[in-house]
Amino acid sequence: MESDKQRQCVTHCEDETYALGRRLAENCRGGELLGLRGELGAGKTALVRGLAAGLGVDPDRVRSPSFTLVNEYRGGRLPLYHIDLFRLAPGELDRLALREYLYGEGVCAVEWFERLGEPLQDYIEITLTFVDEQQRHIVAAAHGVGYDPLLRAVSA
Repeated sequence: MESDKQRQCVTHCEDETYALGRRLAENCRGGELLGLRGELGAGKTALVRGLAAGLGVDPDRVRSPSFTLVNEYRGGRLPLYHIDLFRLAPGELDRLALREYLYGEGVCAVEWFERLGEPLQDYIEITLTFVDEQQRHIVAAAHGVGYDPLLRAVSA
């Protein structure tokens, strides 16, 4: 069920998940926080590659920052901050100075968002769930203000 603060769609292949990321990026103005949830292989990084392309960053540069925690991509119309919290231990967030990315001027995409553990007010949470090997059920829920254009991009 969709509400005015939630949208959903199904992508049928990785290219469609990538295209969704591109549509999202086209609606970003800077300062957006996208919290990505989903199992390993659900398409979180494919979505971020699409974000990069939509922001004018070469998507081939995008790699999941599982070991580096943060990859910063510049050269597009907005900076893209790609954070992966998969290996983050509880309590480590305070030591890592991630807040400058979370609340920065660019677009911040956080994989394994549920591990953040910090209460936030303005973000869009995007959950990718396996339907089968290729298809993904994607639910986007806006928390705070300013995310209506991104929600519309999900159901476009």
